[in-house]
Amino acid sequence: MRVIPVDTSAATLLITKLPEVKVRDRQTGEVAVDPVTNQRLMTVELVFIAAGGSDMIKVTVPEQGIGDGLVMGAPVILSGLIARPWESEFGGRARHGIAYRADAVMVNAPAPVQG
Repeated sequence: MRVIPVDTSAATLLITKLPEVKVRDRQTGEVAVDPVTNQRLMTVELVFIAAGGSDMIKVTVPEQGIGDGLVMGAPVILSGLIARPWESEFGGRARHGIAYRADAVMVNAPAPVQG
């Protein structure tokens, strides 16, 4: 499976939905966990603004990577953001998309003013 690193250095990222526990199976309510670390996974929704346009994205982050102070509309930075294209077939219909994963999401606080 391809893993594509995403450079966010020229983008503005804003929180549009606060972190929630990621559910692996909606019918059973099973919570998604990282297969390597066994950490609970969370999802956070963001608006990604770059190159004169914007997109809404949902990013999966390990629970320990959720930074303090996240609020709606807050500018954030993502550490280790990757994109992973996916395809599946369900009920005879082909589906595809891009899954985003980051190591951490933190408030992008402005640097303190030196005076």
